[in-house]
Amino acid sequence: MEEKIENTEEQLAEQARIRREKLNKLAQEGANPYLKTKYAVTAHSEEIREGFDALEGKEVSVAGRLMSRRIMGKASFSHISDNQGQIQIYITRQDVGEEAYASFKKDYDIGDILGIRGTVFRTQTGEVTVHATHLEMLSKSLLPLPEKHNGLVNVDMKYRLRHVDLIMNEDVRTTFYRRAKIIGEIRAYLNEKGFLEADTPILLPIEIGADARPFKTHHNALDLEMYLRIETELYLKRLIVGGFEKVYELGRIFRNEGMDSSHNPEFTTVEVYQAYADYFEIMDFTEEMYRRIAERVCGTATVPFRGHEIDLSKWERLTMAEAVKKYSGVDFASISSDEEARKVAAENKVPLEKGRDTKGHILAAFFDKFVEDKLIQPTFIYDYPVEISPLAKRKPEDPTMTERFEYFIAGMEMGNAFSELNDPIDQRERMTGQAEKKRALGMNAEVDEDFLNALEYGMPPTGGLGFGVDRLVMLLTNNDSIRDVLLFPTMKPKK
Repeated sequence: MEEKIENTEEQLAEQARIRREKLNKLAQEGANPYLKTKYAVTAHSEEIREGFDALEGKEVSVAGRLMSRRIMGKASFSHISDNQGQIQIYITRQDVGEEAYASFKKDYDIGDILGIRGTVFRTQTGEVTVHATHLEMLSKSLLPLPEKHNGLVNVDMKYRLRHVDLIMNEDVRTTFYRRAKIIGEIRAYLNEKGFLEADTPILLPIEIGADARPFKTHHNALDLEMYLRIETELYLKRLIVGGFEKVYELGRIFRNEGMDSSHNPEFTTVEVYQAYADYFEIMDFTEEMYRRIAERVCGTATVPFRGHEIDLSKWERLTMAEAVKKYSGVDFASISSDEEARKVAAENKVPLEKGRDTKGHILAAFFDKFVEDKLIQPTFIYDYPVEISPLAKRKPEDPTMTERFEYFIAGMEMGNAFSELNDPIDQRERMTGQAEKKRALGMNAEVDEDFLNALEYGMPPTGGLGFGVDRLVMLLTNNDSIRDVLLFPTMKPKK
């Protein structure tokens, strides 16, 4: 096995050496491709295929990466790849000239970037093709591409060499075209609804007491420890205080935590806040937004994901207690004390974390064990315990619960929303308690006094929503791992 790998590396090194020799030859002949600064492209592959009737027999200029070639003496067929796909090129010695054709045969390699001018025709096999009359190399590829049919087999290398993965795999390029379209549709929907897009700070002067752990850095000019944001919530709520009634931010979030198929240390979220709305209005809004984005991007509200057909036009709604009763049989409405809840947890073998053994914490633990992975079709879970919802407004009829929901698809949490807590006194108590618990575990945590000060000026009743863009892209591109929808996922450098 080792010998095979060594031989492969030797072969790759030899190919790279030969390509450099070809480049040196071109440079000596005054044809260094790196000196070219532009090329006038008049058409792309898909445009030529779709517009064949109008373009047949007419001249076009195309450019792209050489992906294949079949040399047959005085004529050759090749394919180049551009940002719309691939198109066949027919090259003959008679049409491009002896010198250019000889150079194409000897000096060109798979992976080189070419410019071709020629006329559009259809071959006897029916393939739309450009018959070249002029050919030039625009950039030399000094490293060979992976073998065509296998591509990048090693998954780790797919992420490390994303540029090569994009060259070789049209499905990967399609995923990221679709990602861009999804982000565009999110913005279009929110803008049409009258929301103002905002940009809030990424570098923060304090480490807030929330559960997520931040990345830490140092500001030299201020001689100040600073933290990359773990959310955009507190600044956006300041804007609601300031008089904007509808705001949102689409941007990067950073959390210094573990990685798995649905978590990356830096990721993209959208947070949305609407004054004078409660969590049920935000629920309606979320359902409409997801359905519309799916229809605009995928052409249908029913999409395949993780082996299921997900119908984004139908959403179930359950309280957390109703969901736990449905899937575990335990009715928390009949449990009257923390002690009784702990007993039920022991009977059902539900593990409890230290300091998290109240009825509310135990309800959430039951949900994690018995419910979450059962929620395949879109489901809103609402009315969360106050212990795990420090920024949500309490339910007036039951102060132990909050007006909060999360929604789940294919067993994965996709977003989180509240009727936002706007009582500055209650908010201070909850933030202080959260920070104290974090400090008790040996971690740094502070209370955001600037945010609490802003609340004291008065924030109207407000509904808020936060959701992960990357997970939405996973859903609408049928990718099982978040790394497949991030162009450059976080990875440990290889030595």
